[in-house]
Amino acid sequence: MNNNPLNTSKQYRILFVCLGNICRSPAAQGVFQAIVDREGRSAGFVIDSAGTYSGHQGQLPDRRMREAAARRGYQLTHRARPVGMMDFLDSDIIVAMDDANYEDLMHLAPSVEDSRKVVKMAGYLTTRSISYIPDPYYMGAEGFELVLDLLEEACGNLYASLSE
Repeated sequence: MNNNPLNTSKQYRILFVCLGNICRSPAAQGVFQAIVDREGRSAGFVIDSAGTYSGHQGQLPDRRMREAAARRGYQLTHRARPVGMMDFLDSDIIVAMDDANYEDLMHLAPSVEDSRKVVKMAGYLTTRSISYIPDPYYMGAEGFELVLDLLEEACGNLYASLSE
């Protein structure tokens, strides 16, 4: 787990990244936003998401993910966008959903310092031995539920690690 102390004197910028920015990363954005809202810390965070693939640019999250998230009280309204160079400059932490996203982000990082901002979402899981957040796109309804279960745990642990 990452043990970065939360600097309460500034806004902390977190970017969640998956492939198309229509399932996992917007869900992580919504889950993490709900956590900081519940904790009364919304002003201390700027939370965003992006994809390593730009083919869905401008689209809302996948309908199935929006529906699964809505059943848990999350509203996913983000519009898909690709990761850009400015994301490395603007973000304090960039959270990759799987190994391919992680590798793509490491190649995109403009400097070694910027590459240190990239972490794996699964690194914040403590009750499951899975090394990545699976892409639910081809998994059916149960895949979206599984991804939300994983993201709720990982985002909660990420928030806790930043708050220590």
